[in-house]
Amino acid sequence: MTSAGTVEGHERLRLFVGLPLPEDAVERLAAWQRRELAGVRDARLVPPENLHVTVAFLGHRPSGDVEGILGVVRKAARAVELPVLTAARYRETRSVGMVVFADEDGRAARLAGEMGEGLERLGVYERERRKWLPHVTVLRFRVPPRAAPPPPDLGPVSPSEVALYHSVLRPTGAQYEILQSAPLGG
Repeated sequence: MTSAGTVEGHERLRLFVGLPLPEDAVERLAAWQRRELAGVRDARLVPPENLHVTVAFLGHRPSGDVEGILGVVRKAARAVELPVLTAARYRETRSVGMVVFADEDGRAARLAGEMGEGLERLGVYERERRKWLPHVTVLRFRVPPRAAPPPPDLGPVSPSEVALYHSVLRPTGAQYEILQSAPLGG
């Protein structure tokens, strides 16, 4: 378990669990963003340091919940082999553009399921009714631009860890800090 951040006191933190992408995948994804999406009007590219696959968004939680959440993260991480993700398509919702991944052997989906069950038992999360979709948000906007770029050629992407992130909202956009991470399959 590695730690990049610390939490003290009784503050409330905006938290999510995610899969950090390998550095080479981030570099190729950022190059694709600049090539395919940089000219999209009234939209903002997600910076390379914020590119990740969200597993579970927890919202604002008391800092006292962090240790219990980390226990669930560690347990779920040990139970799942390294996922293998492949960029499949670009998709837009009402506020974001994303690259959707195919999940070879369903390992990422199993991790999301384990994580969701554990976090629900802990009382800090409620899973969505729809099926979890492995994706990375690459573009933010107020009005969908209806972009239709081809998916990036990232090759197989295999995240090696899962992390608990603290999201700090700033006027320039969210800043993500990994509080702790745990190796997958370990």
